[in-house]
Formats: sequence, structure tokens, C-alpha cells
Amino acid sequence: MANQFEVRQMSILRNSHIRFCVFLLFSLQLGVAQQVSFRITPLRPVEELRAEALKEQPPSEPGTFRKPDLVELVKLDPTIKLDIRYATTNNFLGTPLYTQARAFLERPAAEALVRANRDLHAYGYGLIIHDGYRPWYVTKIFWDATPDDKKIFVANPASGSMHNRGCAVDLSLYDLKTGEEVEMPSGYDEMTERAYADYAGGTEGQRARRALLRQAMEKQGFSVIPKEWWHFDYKDWKQYPILNVKFEDLGQ
Repeated sequence: MANQFEVRQMSILRNSHIRFCVFLLFSLQLGVAQQVSFRITPLRPVEELRAEALKEQPPSEPGTFRKPDLVELVKLDPTIKLDIRYATTNNFLGTPLYTQARAFLERPAAEALVRANRDLHAYGYGLIIHDGYRPWYVTKIFWDATPDDKKIFVANPASGSMHNRGCAVDLSLYDLKTGEEVEMPSGYDEMTERAYADYAGGTEGQRARRALLRQAMEKQGFSVIPKEWWHFDYKDWKQYPILNVKFEDLGQ
């Protein structure tokens, strides 16, 4: 016959198991996002590519552009969360590209993003940002590091990226109750067909959250790109020049 100590230990183990099962079920219901980024093997060492890119200059463009006015997103709305993967090793190249975990957009795009974030609050979600304005030299690193069969997922530095103009944002949703990023049909920066904006696979919940994000962003003048459900371009991107300013030179 078990003594009181053994009974107590069995009770603790049973309760711990129940709590774990409840936690697991809760996580599955929420659809918590996978935290590890998709990876590729760079064609050349990233440090070599960085050194070369920093010596290059963006393409010159004819025409007249608006004066840049990059705004830091969290200063406009502190309920916007950041998960700037390119400031960490948790990105598709496996090494930091930014020295600071910050996100900027041109002011009209930033203000439109804040409106989308507030609209999503009514559904229990907020926006989590993976990238906004991106210096041109980083776009060049991405292009030079990526194999040809994956180049459909990165911008050609010869024409620049909407990110370089401060008019593109990579983002997803987070649950307001838990603070956790939700699960979508693919992970961020995943270079597979699961990343396509109209990919028909995944669960019903994943597709519904992707559709909600797209609806909120399109309402505010953004459009999704076909190959990446997380990437949205602001409508006025043609009015802004390609920039190559590092985060540390944008002030605090």
C-alpha cells in the first residue's frame, strides 16, 4: 500500500501532466507561430558580401521624389510589436544584417499601418513587424547570397526594393491576450509555395488569419505581393527614392 509521500508524488506528477496537456491544447488552438526562421546556405560568406555591398552605391533614378521622412513605428503606436529577425541570427541567412532591432516606414505608410493595427484590435489581434525600411546595401547582400532558384523571393538591387524606399513592411499578427505571434500557412521568409499569398494549403485557421491580415492592410492602401503573404507595399512607393541609410544614422 502506498504511503502518504508516494501518494503526494503521484498527485504532483498527475497534475503536472494535466497542466502540460492543457497548455499543449491551448497552444494548438491559438496557432502559435514557429519561431525558427527558414534557412538557406549563402552562395558566399555573408561578411564578404557585406564588405562589398557597403562599397557600392544604389542605382540612380530619374525624376522628382518626395523628401524622405522615415518614422519609427513603435513611437507612433507602442502596441505594435517588433521581431526584427535581421538583427539576430534567426533569419534566412543565419547571421545578423542589422546592428539595431528597429522598424521604420515613410510617414504616410507608417500612419496607415497604425490604422490597420487599431482595426485589428477589434478582432483580438495586433501587428508584429519583422522588417520595414531596409538599407539598399542589405538588399544587395540578400541578392548576392541567394541561389538562383530562390531569387524570386528577394529583390534585385539593380532596381531596388520597396523596402529601400521605406514603403514596404514584413509583418504578421500576434494575439492580444497572449502576446504570441499566430501561426500562418508558412513561416516568415520561407522560400516555398506555402509562402504564396493565395496558397490553398494549411489549416482553415491559418488561412483565415492570413485573410484577416490582408483585409486590414488593403483597407489602408497596402497591397500584398504574390510570393510572400507577409510582405505589403504601400500605394505611394513610387514617390520615394531608394535609400541606403543605416539604422544607427537615423537617430534615436
